[in-house]
Amino acid sequence: MRDLHLPGRSPAMAMNGMAATSMPVATLAALDILRAGGNAIDAAIAACAVLCVVEPQSTGIGGDCFCLYAPASGGVVAINGSGRAPAGATPEALRASGLSAMVNTSAHSVTVPGAVSAWEALNKAHGKIGMDQILAPAIRYAEEGFAVSSRVSADWADSVGKLSKQDAAKRRFLKDGQAYGFGEVFKQPELGATLRAIAKDGAKAFYTGPIAADMVAALRAAGGTHTEQDFAEGQNVANFVDPISRKWRGMEVFQCPPNGSGLLVLMLLGILEGFKEPAGPLDVTRAHRHLEAARLVYRDRDAFLADPSQVEVPLAKLLSDEYLAKLRGMIRDDKAMEELPPPGDVDWQKHKDTVYLTVVDRDGNACSFINSLFEGFGSGILAEKSGVMLQNRGFGFRLQEGHPNCIAPKKRPLHTIIPGMVMKDGKALMSYGVMGGHFQPMGQSWFLTNHFQFGLDVQQALDLTRVFPSVGANHRDVEIENGITPELRDGLAALGHQPKPIKKPHGGGQAILIDRERGVLIGGSDPRKDGCAMGY
Repeated sequence: MRDLHLPGRSPAMAMNGMAATSMPVATLAALDILRAGGNAIDAAIAACAVLCVVEPQSTGIGGDCFCLYAPASGGVVAINGSGRAPAGATPEALRASGLSAMVNTSAHSVTVPGAVSAWEALNKAHGKIGMDQILAPAIRYAEEGFAVSSRVSADWADSVGKLSKQDAAKRRFLKDGQAYGFGEVFKQPELGATLRAIAKDGAKAFYTGPIAADMVAALRAAGGTHTEQDFAEGQNVANFVDPISRKWRGMEVFQCPPNGSGLLVLMLLGILEGFKEPAGPLDVTRAHRHLEAARLVYRDRDAFLADPSQVEVPLAKLLSDEYLAKLRGMIRDDKAMEELPPPGDVDWQKHKDTVYLTVVDRDGNACSFINSLFEGFGSGILAEKSGVMLQNRGFGFRLQEGHPNCIAPKKRPLHTIIPGMVMKDGKALMSYGVMGGHFQPMGQSWFLTNHFQFGLDVQQALDLTRVFPSVGANHRDVEIENGITPELRDGLAALGHQPKPIKKPHGGGQAILIDRERGVLIGGSDPRKDGCAMGY
């Protein structure tokens, strides 16, 4: 139990159903759907759709989606709702347009959105009520407006430069050249009309007809190669896939497979579990080992992770106990690595801002759900008539010939968004996720060890201050939050790390723990965002 003298909040408790999202209105929308007869899938889609309106910098219907669903009957279902590059997206075409690397605000970094395709597939396969009822709360907030919250206003202000690049985005998302501020009301009736069309006619209303034509026109005007045929093919882009997992501490942790980066969570857990237990969650040795392990697995991500439908991703090798033991052996407790070894170890041949939410219903169905535009406001390219802000997931591609993640027609890029699920004895134990772009595998493994290894409750495990190794050129830099203790900061520096404060905290997160023995749901929501966990 937390010290009640100190600032913070206790975990949320419920017995019938619970939702945890990054905005209170989205949590409430999910609970309303549950109480109206919907299940965890229906409620998750409803909450996500609301977030696509009220947290527009983080997510939108112009983005992608991944989901893990654990039915009460047992097992885990995974869906990949990430979109593909258009048919004209060849590296040669992009180089001819003057690019030498992917640019985050370029139309070439816009992949055909997969979120709406995933929502429809999930609802048809596992939902209980119709999309008209599910999307009603989001439609209301789009048409009637919402009050801009604290974190959203801060993120919006940081995106003024991006939103100023395109006239449509500037007109609709800036006011006198400035971001909408805390407490101001923002309406987007064009997006409301698009959501109404999806509610009435399903995904085909988004991927064909005037809405798709509007998105294509905006992208073509920005120099993209996208066609209406690319969007029509995107209607069925979401596909159910076999999840990947690893046994850990008497449980089994599940992730979506590549092109998502969930395998990094499993690699991190596999590396860390072989060490002797550190003294506590903010012990210098604990943080040091976690940072070093993260450097190694992110190095492998950048070398090998790509679309498995177009390149070989060596999952078996990366997740093998033998390989993870080798990585563990590279980590010294007395010194940070000065240089990283080659990806995949030396004996290999080299291979040629987001919202997370979780819902558990009264039947015990658990949904782990994540939806994203990638960076703040995605590409910054708005399809104005339809109100759709388009993602920049293609920024995860490379232009390097022979690289597994080199852009290619109809290829999916490396993805950072990863829902998580912990199972025990074939049943869901915890549905959880951590937002924050590249931080997510580090964040998930940090959260899981906070709770299951160091005994922090769900809320405390989310609250605990975070560290993250740079994934850029200077791999010894460590991004630290303001809450880090001086002892931990100085201890990391003494080991050769280079702690550096960051402007904003690392990501956000939500989790729901299912206590089956007592029949209780225990939820937490990250204070780094504006949301909450609630149940009934």
